[in-house]
Amino acid sequence: MTRCAAERRVFFIEEPIFGDVISPRLHTEHADGVDVVTPHLPHGIDDATITSAQRRLLDELMARERITDFVAWYYTPMPLAFTGHLRPLATVYDCMDELSAFHGAPAALKMREAELMTRADLMLTGGQTLYEAKRNQHRNIHPFPSSVDVAHFGRARRIAVDPPDQAKIPRPRLGFFGVIDERMDLDLIDGVAAQRPDWQIVLVGPVVKIDPATLPSRANVHYLGTKKYDELPQYVAGWDVALLPFARNEATRFISPTKTPEYMAAGKPVVSTSIRDVVRPYGQQGLVRIADTVDAFVAACAAAMEENASERVTQADAFLRQTSWDGTWLRISRLMDAVIGRDDAPPHEGVIAV
Repeated sequence: MTRCAAERRVFFIEEPIFGDVISPRLHTEHADGVDVVTPHLPHGIDDATITSAQRRLLDELMARERITDFVAWYYTPMPLAFTGHLRPLATVYDCMDELSAFHGAPAALKMREAELMTRADLMLTGGQTLYEAKRNQHRNIHPFPSSVDVAHFGRARRIAVDPPDQAKIPRPRLGFFGVIDERMDLDLIDGVAAQRPDWQIVLVGPVVKIDPATLPSRANVHYLGTKKYDELPQYVAGWDVALLPFARNEATRFISPTKTPEYMAAGKPVVSTSIRDVVRPYGQQGLVRIADTVDAFVAACAAAMEENASERVTQADAFLRQTSWDGTWLRISRLMDAVIGRDDAPPHEGVIAV
């Protein structure tokens, strides 16, 4: 969306925040060229009121900002409840995951997705495996595996000072950043920590939708909480191995972890479980070690710490030169303009992302 915002106005509609507000209102924050719009709604209102309030707030925003020619860009089908009345130039469904496979997914999600796929002029998938699962469900669908901001994560190669909360942790350090949820193989993490108490496992990110009491609790497992995107290179810089310890379940069947090329750009060896979009292409090309059992994962991490770092980084950099978010956006933009029927979209054209 930040790349899109260089050419168009972008309004990114966040999920609502419920609090002690008398009446519904919008809070808008400008970040990296994108207008991030967050509805603030009163506590205790029912679903129908939530939907009607979001619709009214969105209509007011579009009138105030004079948004007429626009693209509706969906990351999830659920906002159709309050955006279905809009008449965009084009509708894009950017399907990043099989959301219906997640624990606690709304019962209406599959129905909403079917409706969205009927409406969508262009559908994108966040990985090859997801594309293969859905390619017969839409007439204009294209895979876009995770890309990377090489310059941003490449900073990790030049950082020599740890953040304060990581500096006190001994080495070697095996690290992960991202959401800690049902997709994580907690038994694997616990097993590695138990087998190698001299290794420190650093987990950076929020704990979401799982009971914190189920998390591994060992002296060598460290939870550092949520960090800003800008801070991530500082943490990765101090790791000896970067981890992708994902469980193999319905929630991970179609994931294509963006952090794979981000770890590589940071110059770190990567060890992952056999997530299909990591095995292809990273595992097949020898860019990432793949292991699923505790013993195999420990062996892979040990090998990663002993390998020739120069050879690995040279190979990783050759791969990363083939991908960038700028290139990804250029390809998507051309597909979107083809749907709209314009070679050059006018500067005033906007995008409403939900």
